[in-house]
Amino acid sequence: MNIGVLGAGAWGTALAIHFALHSHKVWLWTHNARHGQQLQQERVNRRYLPDFVLPENLSVVDKFAPADLIIIATPVAALRESAQKLVAAGLGEVPVIAACKGFEQQTGLLPQQVLAEVMSANKCIGVLSGPSFAQELAQQLPCAVTLASENFVWIQALAATLNNTVLRLYANADVIGAAVGGAVKNVMAIATGIADGLHYGINARVALMTRGMAEISRLNQALGGQAATLMGLSGMGDLILTCTGSLSRNRRVGLLLAEGKSLPEALTELGHVAEGVYTVEEVCRQAASLGVDMPIATILQQLFEGRTEVQALAEILMERAPRAE
Repeated sequence: MNIGVLGAGAWGTALAIHFALHSHKVWLWTHNARHGQQLQQERVNRRYLPDFVLPENLSVVDKFAPADLIIIATPVAALRESAQKLVAAGLGEVPVIAACKGFEQQTGLLPQQVLAEVMSANKCIGVLSGPSFAQELAQQLPCAVTLASENFVWIQALAATLNNTVLRLYANADVIGAAVGGAVKNVMAIATGIADGLHYGINARVALMTRGMAEISRLNQALGGQAATLMGLSGMGDLILTCTGSLSRNRRVGLLLAEGKSLPEALTELGHVAEGVYTVEEVCRQAASLGVDMPIATILQQLFEGRTEVQALAEILMERAPRAE
């Protein structure tokens, strides 16, 4: 299969490397021409994934090439522009997967909804979501993720085509549930990172994760997702990984905030995009409009806006009025 990958960050590069290693012909595109030249010349993504050489059948391009499948692995903020570029290049009806997690700022749209709005003639739109760190996939360590789309016949066939011994792909028709789980778990990972950084202990971490899943479930239901989806890879699986894994960017943001760093300082030190930071505002906006109670997300928003202190996070959560679980 000919696969195009848009976005040469850690995740896009890891996906490109993986599929190239498994006999697919892959091209990788980045909006940064200088970065693209470096990738092509040195065959290593020194900024985002420095320990892995690009396979020979992975080409770095400055213009889109023909493809049987396109994977967009940019941050959500660049998703709409990427889709518009594909349409302008005549690739608007090529099957496309969004491999980014979050809500589009201002519109509150999930990735597949952004793609459907821009690529209205495309009948094959899906999302990739689930517990997966870029470094481990590039290293060819096994993982399992969800491929979700309203077009279940297509996504089931695609999962079977791309499935291999390293990356196990499970098809799902509940694209809303898969996208919501992937987006909101990043918010909860920041909260658990703060609790860990403040040394509140494993009990507090698990309490935050459990109540975080309750918040995700309420929002998912309000948006039309299925409860069962959140019990799988793109829900519980991704939440556990992101809240506990040492490679988690969003958890790392929480740890840095707990050290007393400001949010801009934490993001500068991180050096990567942490989608949870940009998801908080949209999650809170969605929750307010739908009448969904999301106290963890709300407190994080207050923290980001300077209306509460990081040390108060766990205390505020634990001081909430008792209620039935």
